Amino acid sequence: MTRGILRIFLGAAPGVGKTCSMLEEGHAQAAAGVDVVAGIVVDHGRGQTKTRLLGLESLPAQTIRYRGADFLELDLAAVLARRPELVLVDEYAHSNVPGAGNAKRWQDVEELLAAGINVYSTVNVQHLASLGDVVAAITGVRHHETVPDEVVRRAEQIELVDIPPELLRQRLRTGEVYAAGEIDAALANYFRWGNLTALRELALLWLADRVEDGLAAYRHSHGIDASWPTRERVVVGLPGGGEGEVLLRRAARILSRVSGGELLAVHVPRADGVAGNAPSALEVQRQLVVDLGGSYHTVGGEDPAGALLDFARNAGATQIVIGSSRHKPRFGFLFGTGVGARVVRGAGDMDVHIVPHPLSGSARPVRHRGELGKKRVIAGFVLAALLPIVVQLLTGTLNLQTIMVVQLAATIGVALVGGLWPAVLAAVWGILILNYYSAPPVGTLRINDPENLLTLLTFLTVAVAVALAVDQSARRLQEARRAGAEAATLSELARGMLAAHDTTQVFLEQLRDHFGMRAVALFSNNAAPGSPWTVKAAVGEGPPGTPAEADTVEEVSERCLLGLSGRILPARERRLLSAFGAHLMALEQREALMRTQRENARLSQDNNIRTSVLRAVSHDLRTPLAGIKLAAGSLRQGNVTFSPAEEAELLATIEHYSDRMEVLVGNLLDMSRLSAHMVSPVVGPVSWQEVLPAALHGVPRGRVRLELPPNMPAIDADSGLLERVIANIVENAVKYAPESEIVVVGSVGGSGSATINGHPASELRVVDHGKGVPAANVMAMFEPFQRLDDVSYGSSGGTGVGLGLAVAKGFTEIMGGVLEPQHTPGGGLTMIVRMPLSTGIARTLP
Repeated sequence: MTRGILRIFLGAAPGVGKTCSMLEEGHAQAAAGVDVVAGIVVDHGRGQTKTRLLGLESLPAQTIRYRGADFLELDLAAVLARRPELVLVDEYAHSNVPGAGNAKRWQDVEELLAAGINVYSTVNVQHLASLGDVVAAITGVRHHETVPDEVVRRAEQIELVDIPPELLRQRLRTGEVYAAGEIDAALANYFRWGNLTALRELALLWLADRVEDGLAAYRHSHGIDASWPTRERVVVGLPGGGEGEVLLRRAARILSRVSGGELLAVHVPRADGVAGNAPSALEVQRQLVVDLGGSYHTVGGEDPAGALLDFARNAGATQIVIGSSRHKPRFGFLFGTGVGARVVRGAGDMDVHIVPHPLSGSARPVRHRGELGKKRVIAGFVLAALLPIVVQLLTGTLNLQTIMVVQLAATIGVALVGGLWPAVLAAVWGILILNYYSAPPVGTLRINDPENLLTLLTFLTVAVAVALAVDQSARRLQEARRAGAEAATLSELARGMLAAHDTTQVFLEQLRDHFGMRAVALFSNNAAPGSPWTVKAAVGEGPPGTPAEADTVEEVSERCLLGLSGRILPARERRLLSAFGAHLMALEQREALMRTQRENARLSQDNNIRTSVLRAVSHDLRTPLAGIKLAAGSLRQGNVTFSPAEEAELLATIEHYSDRMEVLVGNLLDMSRLSAHMVSPVVGPVSWQEVLPAALHGVPRGRVRLELPPNMPAIDADSGLLERVIANIVENAVKYAPESEIVVVGSVGGSGSATINGHPASELRVVDHGKGVPAANVMAMFEPFQRLDDVSYGSSGGTGVGLGLAVAKGFTEIMGGVLEPQHTPGGGLTMIVRMPLSTGIARTLP
């Protein structure tokens, strides 16, 4: 079955018109004869959305009852049964309430696509998983409803719905986005001009990355090697010494002149004696790259200039920054030019910056005789042809033995320059010249004296032996350099693992960079005979889907294979690939151990909770049960007559202990839900005045005094959870400050302290004047099953299981708020509940 096509309408903020654009496209498709159905469209009470929905067939949403409220969710089964050509599904990142089937709406969309149904959907940039922290830093609001970036990027079409910030604010003022009571708070907080401008730029940059991925795929499919830069991208070549920091800061200054640039630092390990790699310096530079917002890469290659250029081309770099050479090689025509010169010559249309630094010219020149390049071999053949003639012309009047010694020296010189075959040519050519011009009979190649024949053969043997020795030395030196580079690479891998910042995905990216591959995939199976290989992780463009599609396959273990696409690795590089595989297995084992450690910690915590629950059930719950049983048993005695006052007292006792039981059991259930991560707050605009009456129900009259300023703005919270938070805090204050009046004070951001992550918030302070808590024991109050009297709050022998404040803190934080204690001036404890001001957006948090 052909998979359906997904089209996503991406917006920078609520109210830009994503849903309206989707509905307009739906009408256009319906007018063209396409079978279009609105699966679920959320109008948020906006008249324009309702108007555009008219004329389209709409399937009824399924109604799900959750925590006392009704929620509308996509009826996936109904859509699949209807099987339209195109279905409109609003809010792609929406979290479904429990009982709706899939946890996320985008998972519902995946099922529709798999069934061959085309889908139009909408999403805001703040719901993209990779941008969650950035959006929270900008707006002060963390959105827990997210969708993985790779899921969105899989869409065949992504359309940006964009309007200028001032126009969006104008729409807000006229009531086109939110109700009148929510407009002022939204304009003053989430919808500030600066916030909207930053969100708009985020959306443009994210979409630009997606377009760039498509451009890279197009270049690969059409075999285009030329760089098509779509943004400023600077590659910094790190030689491994202390000068790397200078180069990185220069690159950062270059990028500071443009917007949306990217910094990539590349280290090519080498062991040629020029600059030994300093692990400590590289680690400092790695951290500096992260601080500057760039990425660090290690690339392998025998030619540092070539490896750097290959990486820069593959990354689409526009500029390259390298340091000036630590030495100036002499006789460059024989021993090759420096790295900087080769980078400049091969850079093409990329700009190259050669930056001077304090270490320039500080290293001794090192001639790389280990790698006889083409130019040196050619120079060797030229010398082999000319030197024997020059020697014969200069020493022709001397005796045969002297000329032979000089010719031998010339042959050794040719071997040092050009290697084996130029030296053999020089030896043979020298013998012919000696025999013709110096060995009797002169003027002929015939040899009459056997001693002369032995002398010439000895000369040839010594010359060839010296040439072989020089050539073997060159090969050994080349192998040593290659081994040194491999050791440096393995050192980088080990350091990354010890630093505990590498993941499997990051490791695969390092492997791809090092070998210059197009893509790398990690395959796994269940170790059963004939079981298929599945892709566990992959990086790069067009990664192989099966081991058969890879150009190079390396077995990591019985259950893991590495597949590399781009080229077939030679045998000498397969050894290093095996080392990468061993490191990958160690990384997988480390991640497995960390998962086991986290699971063991969770199990240990659960075991402690179970033990505490058993203690609570056996002791703390027994007291109210005993009181209820005693009072009920007394009332049932037929031979005892109670007065109306006595009956009322016994009934009040039953009611009192029942209330205690309800609170204890409620806190136990809430703590178990928090421990199992099963609390999904429904966050929306709420006022303190709405929840306080229910939260203070049951508190004795006259114990609590409210001091809330009029017209306090709404906050973002779940009213039910917030009610429990306030009720638990007030109950503890009343219990442990029995002679103190409890004061509940409200305030709004502006004082400097009433903020969350630097953004305005609203506070509720519960103030008592009891005995307080020692500073060293303040945080212990929030531990589960820790009663306040156990940390010297006030009285001793208190009742309860010690879950009130733990539940209050857990509920507050899961709603995006903060609960913190303060010392009350004059003695006592003040509990502060701080919640973000409302954005006017109702949402379900996972």
